[in-house]
Amino acid sequence: MKKALLLFVAVLGLSINATAQTTWKVDPMHSFLNFSVKHLGISFVDGRMDKYDGTLVLTKEDITTGKFNFTVNVNSIDTDVEARDNHLKSADFFEASKYGTMTFVSTSIKKEGKNYKMTGNLTIKGVTKPVTFDLVYGGKAANDGYGNEKLGFQAKTTIDRTAFNINYDPTGMGIAKDVELVINLEFGK
Repeated sequence: MKKALLLFVAVLGLSINATAQTTWKVDPMHSFLNFSVKHLGISFVDGRMDKYDGTLVLTKEDITTGKFNFTVNVNSIDTDVEARDNHLKSADFFEASKYGTMTFVSTSIKKEGKNYKMTGNLTIKGVTKPVTFDLVYGGKAANDGYGNEKLGFQAKTTIDRTAFNINYDPTGMGIAKDVELVINLEFGK
C-alpha cells in the first residue's frame, strides 16, 4: 500500500512539474519597441514607443508554448520631433485621446529553422488583426549580475497601417502604408 501511495505521489509530482508554467515580465530598461516608415519614397522616419508592459508565460521553458501579452501606451510615441509626435497622437493617426493603448496577444509560436514564427492579434485604434512576427530567441542568462534570470528575444514584422484605420495619406505617397516593427525584448523571471 505504501509503495502504491509513493508511486501515486511521484507521478502526481512529475505531472505537476511537467506542466509548470513560468511567468516572465518585460524589463523596460533592456527592451525597445521601434518602428520605421518610408517618407516620400526616398528615406525613412524612425521612432519608438517608450511606455509598455508585457509578460511571457512559458511551460518548461519551451518557446513554442509561449504566450506573449503586451500593452503599449500610444502617448509614449517618440520620433525626436515634438510636432510630428503630436501629429501622430492626433486623429489623423493613432487618435491617442480615444485609443490610448495598443495591444498584442500571441496565439501561436512555431519553430522555423533556427528561429520561430509568432502569430497573434494586434489591436490598434480598436481594430484587431492577426499579425505574424519573425521571432529570434537570443537565449537565457542564468544570472544578470544581480542574481536574476533573463530571457532575450527580437521580433520583427511589417504591418499595413491602413488596415488599422490609420488612414492619413491613404495613397502612401508621402507616408508609406507599410510600417516595419523591430522589437527587442528582455524578460526577467
